[in-house]
This record gives sequence, structure tokens and C-alpha cells, in this order.
Amino acid sequence: MMAYMRNCRNLMIRLKLAAGNDVVCIQRFLHDGPDTVEELLDRHVVKKEKSLDDGEDELLARQRLTSNRREALSLYRDILRATRFFMWPDSRGILWRDILRENARKEFDAARFEKDPEIVTRLLIGGRDAVQSALEKLAEKQRQQIEKERSGADRR
Repeated sequence: MMAYMRNCRNLMIRLKLAAGNDVVCIQRFLHDGPDTVEELLDRHVVKKEKSLDDGEDELLARQRLTSNRREALSLYRDILRATRFFMWPDSRGILWRDILRENARKEFDAARFEKDPEIVTRLLIGGRDAVQSALEKLAEKQRQQIEKERSGADRR
């Protein structure tokens, strides 16, 4: 319906121009463009002819890149969330949270331009394992601390 109304409006403007009216008021409406994003892309993007094999390979590469990128961002966010629990200072007085975040950033920057999918996958799996083991060790230490405090309170 919207497309029909737009076509009628455009036709009326053309008819006014063709009639030779002295004063012509041309209105440009916001919705004079394409109706969907696909139409917009079809209209303005140059299409490259591809063979089926090239298209499938590119699609797989793009999916893998998107998947790896999404996974890397997810891992980085998980690292930032996990470091919230490391609130004690090291021997220099710097919070472990800040040290861990700085090291994580350096690791991600070092691997930023890695193209080999096998290496990227290994890095992601290794990072996940490291975060998981660090959180498990932290939880175990906290359990031990709680038990130690309980046993100390029971003796009193």
C-alpha cells in the first residue's frame, strides 16, 4: 500500500511538471527511497559475479570469522567479569584485577591479526580453560578460607 501511494505521489509531481505550471512545488518525502534494506542494497551495491564454489567458500570463511570474532569478544567479556573477584593487591600494591585485565588485553592484542583458524581456535579454547581454572581455584581457596574461619570460631 505504501509503495502504491508513493508511486501515485511521484506520478502527480511529474504530471504537474509536464503541465507547465509556473510554480512547481516538489516535495521530497523521507520514504521516497526503497522499502527494505535488501532493496537499498540491490540498488546501490555493485554485484560481483561468482561461481558457486567461491560463494560457498566465502560464506564459510565469513561465518568462521564472525563466529571466531563473537567467541573472542565473549571470552574477553568473561575475563573482565571474572577479574572482578581478584580484589587483593600484589607485592607492589597493584590490584590483581588490574594486572589480569592488562595481561588479557596484551594477549588479545598480540593475537588480533591471527588468520589461521586452527591457531585462533586453540587460543580461544586455551583462554576459556584458563578463565575456568582460575575461577575454580578462587572458589576452592574461598571455601578453604570459610572452613578455616568456621573452625576458628568453633574453637572459641
